[in-house]
Amino acid sequence: MRNKLLIILLCIPFLLLGCDENQIETNTPDIPNVEAEAEADVDHDESQEDEINSSTENNSNENDNKVEAEELELLKVHYIDVGQGDATLLQFSDNDENYTILYDTGDWKGNEVVPYLQQQNVNFIDLVIISHPHADHIGQLKNVIDHFDVGEIWMTGNTANTKIFQSTIEAVMNSDADYDEPTAGDAFDIGALEITILHPKSLTGDLNEDSLSARFTYGNISFIFTGDAYKNGEKQMLQRTSEIQADFLQLGHHGSSTSSDKQFVKAVQPKYAIYSAASNNSYGHPHVETVELFDELNIPLFGTDVNGTIIVTTDGTTSEISTEKDGDVEKKVRADTGKQAEKKQQAPTSESTSKDCIDINSATEEELQNIKHIGPARAKDLIQLRPFESVNQLTRINGIGEGRLGDIMEENKACVN
Repeated sequence: MRNKLLIILLCIPFLLLGCDENQIETNTPDIPNVEAEAEADVDHDESQEDEINSSTENNSNENDNKVEAEELELLKVHYIDVGQGDATLLQFSDNDENYTILYDTGDWKGNEVVPYLQQQNVNFIDLVIISHPHADHIGQLKNVIDHFDVGEIWMTGNTANTKIFQSTIEAVMNSDADYDEPTAGDAFDIGALEITILHPKSLTGDLNEDSLSARFTYGNISFIFTGDAYKNGEKQMLQRTSEIQADFLQLGHHGSSTSSDKQFVKAVQPKYAIYSAASNNSYGHPHVETVELFDELNIPLFGTDVNGTIIVTTDGTTSEISTEKDGDVEKKVRADTGKQAEKKQQAPTSESTSKDCIDINSATEEELQNIKHIGPARAKDLIQLRPFESVNQLTRINGIGEGRLGDIMEENKACVN
């Protein structure tokens, strides 16, 4: 593992490594096309039948065709309030063994994850899954590794040209954790929890689009996480498998309109939808279009910006959701939208500002090259590193130091709207 991780530091993609068979048992069945007439059952090793007797079938919100689940210990899924980032903790017990899984680790500027895990009496983490190497998802992994022993770490194999990514990979390399790069179709059993990888099948190099997406099934209750995958990635998931239904869906890309394709959401048929975002964030997450979609589909929507940390508790048959704060996402988003519209009406117009400002979070590759010191290569890097909270963060781009940043600031073309 050390040699393979060292290769990453040289910007060569990760190689696949196997999981520790003593900890996580794996199946890698072929996932059928959604148009296939029938699916082949996945054979389970007889040695696991006493440990895991639960199974799931594609079902509807009316719970049609659900099988009777074995009596399970409670699973708690904590959607941790980490501001403008993502971090979800899963905790459960099986046959007197405690299991802890962490999906994403929050933003690099925060320090919420380790204290929260300590509050939940976590002392060992069986598995950390990083959806993609952007700083708001991988950001606190180094701190997690510094404070807890970790059994395994899964990533996509994509790399990022950032200090936070480099320091995190060094921490992974120096840890005793095993490493793997699962792809769509891989299946894993951790105690009574089944994990099926939905995406990606192969890498495109787009960090968001390649987000490591998974379906977690506990008895008859399922959860889906898609990182920052876009609508195109969601459509690919639909093409690969019909086993996509889930009771709880974490919205892609913090509730952005770039994710949550209508057909994808209708296929998942979630009873509840949850997103993670910071209150009054500069990206407008969740976007109005996303909130309206879930209102149209009559799916209750919860968000960490409104509700704080959100906890789902399930015994594999029934589930309940609790929130740190009371609040209505739809009402808040509509109120914020009204305030923004009012501000725009009152704000003085400035032709020079609208003409000269190049928003580094939304500009095209060609438009970005109009900024001083941003050529074709750096424009590609900039797009890969989005989003930026301020122009000052352009120093994350290789070759942009304080001197060149000063030139860019003086030119006054680059901005963050």
